[in-house]
Amino acid sequence: MSNRSIIIMVLVLIIGATAYLLLKGDGNVDMSGEKHGAEATHVEEAKKDAPAAAPAADAKK
Repeated sequence: MSNRSIIIMVLVLIIGATAYLLLKGDGNVDMSGEKHGAEATHVEEAKKDAPAAAPAADAKK
């Protein structure tokens, strides 16, 4: 077996594995970076809670 055929077989295997993972994945890939603590929660939940929290903070003053 020549080096060329080995390289072609490896490339076909990699392309096949990549296609399989892309097709079986759910498609919800988070590209926004690493998150920690409270930032790791969903943004929609934080936006819903933010207007309710603002008047409570003003009442304490």
